[in-house]
Amino acid sequence: MTPWLPEILRNPLAALIGEPCTKTLIDELNIFDPLCLRHAVSKGLGLGIVLGGCIVKLPQLFKILNAKSVAGISLSSYVLEVLANAITLAYNFRQGYSFTTYGEALFIGVQNIVITLLILAFTGRTMIGLVTSVSLLVFTYVLFDASFVGPSILSVLYGLTIPLVISSRIPQIYAIHKNKYTGQLSAFAVFNYFFGTAARLFTTMVEVDDSLVLIGAVLAVVANGVLAAQMLYFWNAQAPQDKYRLDTKKTK
Repeated sequence: MTPWLPEILRNPLAALIGEPCTKTLIDELNIFDPLCLRHAVSKGLGLGIVLGGCIVKLPQLFKILNAKSVAGISLSSYVLEVLANAITLAYNFRQGYSFTTYGEALFIGVQNIVITLLILAFTGRTMIGLVTSVSLLVFTYVLFDASFVGPSILSVLYGLTIPLVISSRIPQIYAIHKNKYTGQLSAFAVFNYFFGTAARLFTTMVEVDDSLVLIGAVLAVVANGVLAAQMLYFWNAQAPQDKYRLDTKKTK
């Protein structure tokens, strides 16, 4: 059958969902083919998650900069999350999985590093921030180099990201529970994280035959779901005294 869709539109679709499913869904208009339909939905969601990952933490960044405060934001949560981002990125890349199944880890990781540096800067630890950023870059480079970290070691490290994902959320969950206030935590980021990880669970089930990746996706949904629930519960909570503002000097 001769393709009816112009190549300028068909070629990107074929690159995303593959030639066989493009032929079935587009050329033959068999849009109810179960295998190709599920595959196309997964690819579309995956691409959306990756694109969303480019901006998901930007509201958090702007909120910190506008408020000149990091109140309610856990440093340890962001450090742990950056480590998990780096390991996730290296593991999936070296396993040869499609970029649409993990690509958001790259963009979220970069944004997390910036937020981590802001937290350190706003709490008077700029030099520690510089050392931390260099250390994280070196750590990421080593993960991608098989001569430093072999496949078996990388698999173990990826397995450790499963409790690491939970650990990265616990300090933030505890901070909100203790303060009864979400502080400068961005609702946009929290809810996007929750819905994004839910969608990522679907794409993992469809495209990735890896139990470690699946377990990590399930736990990410649970952990982000708790944060989203706290955001809703403490939505109108009053702010406690903010000791994490940049401009805390008393005026006479």
